[in-house]
Amino acid sequence: MTDLTESHPLYPADSLLVESLDIEAQGVAHKPDGKVVFIKGALPFEVVTANINRKKASFEQATVGAIHRESSQRVRPGCPHFGLHEGACGGCKMQHLHVGAQVAIKQRVLEDNLWHLGKVKPQTMLRPIEGPAWAYRYRARLSVRFVRKKGEVLVGFHERKSGYVADMKVCPVLPPHVSDLLLPLRALIGGMDARETLPQIELACGDEVTAMVLRHMEPLSAGDLAQLRAFGSTHGVQWWLQPKGPDSIHLLEEGGTQLAYALPEFGINMPFKPTDFTQVNPQINRVLVGRALRLLDAQKTERVIDWFCGLGNFTLPLATQAGEVLGIEGSEALVARSRENYKKNQALAQEGRALAATKFVARNLFEMTPEVLTADGSADKWLVDPPREGAFALVQALAALHQDPALRQGWTPPQRIVYVSCNPATLARDAEVLVHQAGYRCLSAGMVNMFPHTAHVESMAVFELES
Repeated sequence: MTDLTESHPLYPADSLLVESLDIEAQGVAHKPDGKVVFIKGALPFEVVTANINRKKASFEQATVGAIHRESSQRVRPGCPHFGLHEGACGGCKMQHLHVGAQVAIKQRVLEDNLWHLGKVKPQTMLRPIEGPAWAYRYRARLSVRFVRKKGEVLVGFHERKSGYVADMKVCPVLPPHVSDLLLPLRALIGGMDARETLPQIELACGDEVTAMVLRHMEPLSAGDLAQLRAFGSTHGVQWWLQPKGPDSIHLLEEGGTQLAYALPEFGINMPFKPTDFTQVNPQINRVLVGRALRLLDAQKTERVIDWFCGLGNFTLPLATQAGEVLGIEGSEALVARSRENYKKNQALAQEGRALAATKFVARNLFEMTPEVLTADGSADKWLVDPPREGAFALVQALAALHQDPALRQGWTPPQRIVYVSCNPATLARDAEVLVHQAGYRCLSAGMVNMFPHTAHVESMAVFELES
């Protein structure tokens, strides 16, 4: 291990050379004795002095102190609440790093996970999918806290490494019209009778509607309801109320424009409820769906299965291209909504763009077996879009059918699989099964920068059956 003070005598004796960035956006350095130091706020190739705040036998954790040699990729953060200072917002981790470098690091994380965890090397790395770095976040869970000592309300994300709510006045990753509502929301809630029992506001923006779900732990007074109505009318907010669990969510005022987003490339319109899972970044989602379907290349003669189909974000666009589509999802409620969305889009389909025959069924996709898999029939192609846990049971069932042809009973595996992932570690684990146990090769993979300035890595990989 090189001692910096020998090669660069101008640096202080305790200086560290930052070698890389980990997935938590911490700089990684080594002490002269080889011990790893993770340094919050430091960037690759910088020389820094670190303030150690936690020591373990094999590593230490620190925050950056002085920067003696600065990275060319360091930029001024775009938000006043970002940083390492006391009370800093914990919503973003990478605003001090140029967004192009963020993308490069996330692409490397994907490659490293595929190789080191899955022993899989794609034949081609896809160009990363990028979009606006600011004002992209159309979904968010904002915490609410009435601070009695100060007599004021806080609305926003939690502080870095803390359960406290950050004192946020703006948020540049939210759409500007929502960022502008942070202070008015604080004033609104501060004037409500129930201000001490309102823990969170869930935000969901559609193409035309801004919806907010107010969680309230006690019934709201007539005065509080009147204030919400007035605020909604003034600021263009569609209020939903949640007195108990997710099933209790309901509109404050019935009627009005329905919350929805469009996928214009496919002529699809997707109504949704504010607590339904939809992608945070609508611009990236449109590009993501388009690329996934081009890579899948479904034909009018083919049957396609969309696993973990949710509301039909991929299923309905697939129905404009394939001959037959099956959407499979774990939630009965989402299956019901997928069917509704299919009917609405089928009725609105343009001349010559009628949707293919499409069915939706509910299955526990985390307890998949070869028997259940074959019962849903063969498909020419699959699209797989699981949550962070991945699709391990599904790919294991596929591998079992590959290794024991007697189980198939006429069933045939898909020729191509497009796997959309929100966790590169579980993608790598599942890719190992597909490539080393189920008879597939990895044609390509690439990252998707769905969450700029955060350490979150979305990605996509294409697998094709070996002939």
